[in-house]
Parts: sequence; structure tokens; C-alpha cells
Amino acid sequence: MQGTLTNAGQPVAGVVINVSDESGTSAGKATSAADGKWSVPVKGPGTYKVDLDTTTLPQGVTVANGRPSLTLTVFEGAARNVLFPLGTAAAPGSEPAESEGPSQLERVLDLIYTGIHFGLIIALAALGLSLIFGTMGLTNFAHGELITFGALSCFVLNVWWNVPVVISAILAVVVGGAFGWFQDRVFWGWLRTRRTGLISMMIISIGVALVLRYVYLYIFGGTTVQYAEYVAQPGIDLGPIAVAPKNLVMDAIAIVVLVVVSLALTKTRLGKATRAVSNNPALAAASGISVDAIIRLVWTIGGALAALSGVMLGLFQGVNYQMGFQILLLVFAAVTLGGLGTAFGALLGSLVVGLATQLSTLWIPTELKNVGALVVLIVIIMFRPQGILGRRERIG
Repeated sequence: MQGTLTNAGQPVAGVVINVSDESGTSAGKATSAADGKWSVPVKGPGTYKVDLDTTTLPQGVTVANGRPSLTLTVFEGAARNVLFPLGTAAAPGSEPAESEGPSQLERVLDLIYTGIHFGLIIALAALGLSLIFGTMGLTNFAHGELITFGALSCFVLNVWWNVPVVISAILAVVVGGAFGWFQDRVFWGWLRTRRTGLISMMIISIGVALVLRYVYLYIFGGTTVQYAEYVAQPGIDLGPIAVAPKNLVMDAIAIVVLVVVSLALTKTRLGKATRAVSNNPALAAASGISVDAIIRLVWTIGGALAALSGVMLGLFQGVNYQMGFQILLLVFAAVTLGGLGTAFGALLGSLVVGLATQLSTLWIPTELKNVGALVVLIVIIMFRPQGILGRRERIG
């Protein structure tokens, strides 16, 4: 929560701001500086009450709209600007000065940015899930635990072993890729060799997800924890919105990774072999392509992308043993919306899901924001069953 107090274009210093959560517990306190700015880091997303102590205002200055207390929602990873319009106290018998309330445009722009940021995080996981589905035809319900694995790996390195978070994130991505390779090497590959059906493998993936989730719970507990660095950052003003620097860095990394992986799938020989296995595994094998080696590579890439998504999600909203499971439905929605098995479709679907999730809070409570994304999914699939970039297939 942050803001700048000004009166007649001049900063107002020494004003006390108190912030409390929904239960009334104090979340922080700040005093406006010489430039009128104040900032209170809060523990996470949620609804907070912000109180301006009117007794600390300079003599003759008052809150212009008569509202020294505001109840506002802080979204994941975003700094929330708080506006207290100040003015000179009206003389007895005169009309009060007009007040300017919070701008609806600022809120919409803030939600659009948050939606794009969240969509890019989902896209990393959705791309890996789409690749696995494209090559194996497997709907992997344990993919959410790969996301959690990446976040928890980074947490262990950063908090338990005191490795800087940037290095921890890189190592977590490597470990996530190795975990994906290991799963296919000792488990999924063995099931393929035994010619286990896709329905059976899907049900097995649910069991794998449950086992991994409760292993995480046993080791790390059920509380939400934070990395040792980059937890609370003051926002950088980008026009009408303020954005934490870590979010801008994460956006740039996500875009570069998504573009590089997508181009590799379309331009390199390895990518062409992957697409050949996705289109027709039997014909690809007859052409001399090692189907098992390609699928194992896809699992490695999928694990690394999921781990990177988990690291970013942990920076965005904290680390919890259920974090991957909580966004798994949105990841599935993004893959389905973009078109099953298509890399660029997963990216496009993720952006639509991210924007729908955040913008829906303009009309519905924040707790129900995932409903907005699912409604958009249902509406689009009704008119385009194959997804936005999917291809029509003949049945029968």
C-alpha cells in the first residue's frame, strides 16, 4: 500500500497512515516523508483498511472527500496506490471543495497488467503441459506438482541454504528439468513399454499428484512462506499504475523463454522431430526418429518450464504446498482454450485466462475471480470447440 499526500500541489509531510487487515489486526504504519510519499509493505494479497490520522494533518488541511478511511484490495505482486485527496478546510457557511475519487481507469489498467503478468506465469506451465499432451496424449494431473516442485526447490536453496534467489531460481529450473526426465525414465516410460492405456495413465497421474502433494505437506508444512529476497518492493510508476521491479524482470524472462522454446519447436531439427512424434508416433518411428528419446526430452523441457513457472509464482504470491494444484485448473483451461497440443495456442490461451481472471474482479468478489476465466473458456469452446489455434478434426 502506498501513496503521496499533496495539498494545492505541495507535499504534505508528517501525516500518519495506519493499515489493518480484515480481522482488524495492524498490518503496518507509515508517516509521510518530506516529499509526501508513504509506503506500508503488507504480508500478501487481500483486503485491507487504510486509515489516515486526521489529527496529524497540518492546521487548516482536511480530507477533501470526508473519507479518512478506505477499504481496498491488494492483488498478487502489485503495489496498490491509495488516494487521499486533501484540501483546505472550508470556512463556516461556504461550500466544500470538490473531491476527486480514485480513478476507475487506473484500476482497470492495473488489472490488465496484473492479468498479463499472471498469464505469462501460467503460459510457462501450460506450454510444458501442452508439449507432454502433444507427444504422449497424456492429460497429466500431476503437472501442478511439478510447478510446486520448482517453487519449493528454489525455497530450499534460497532460505535453507542461503543461496541468492537468482542463482536458486536457475538451479531450481535445472532440478525441475531433471525431475521431469527422472519421472519419464523410471515411471512413465515403463508404463508406455507395458502399453498402459491413456485413461489408466491419466488416473495414475492423479495418484502421483496426491502422493507428491502430501510429501510436500509433510516436509514443508501447510503455511505459506516467502523467499528471503524480493518479498516487498516499492512500485515503479509507469504512467497511471505502479509495478514492482521484480514483476517487470519476470515478465521479460517469461517472454524470452516462451519465444525461444516456441521458435525451437518450429525451426530446429529437434523441434521438427518433436512435432513429427506429436502428429504420428508410428510414422516418426518408421522414419528413424527415437520416439522414447523425444518424449523424454519433452518431459525434461516440461519439468523445467513448470519449475520456472513455480519460481515466478512463488515470487508473485508466496510458496505453499498447494500452489501448483490451485492453478492447475487455470493451466488446463489455458491449454484447452488455445488448442490442445499447440505451443502458441498455450501462450494465447494463458493470456486470455490471466486477463479474464483479473478483470472479472471489476464485477465479482476477488475470491471468485477464477470463475471469470472458466466462463470465458466455456463461451469460446461453445463456438470454437478446437480452441483458438486448434485444428478441426474429423470424427468417424
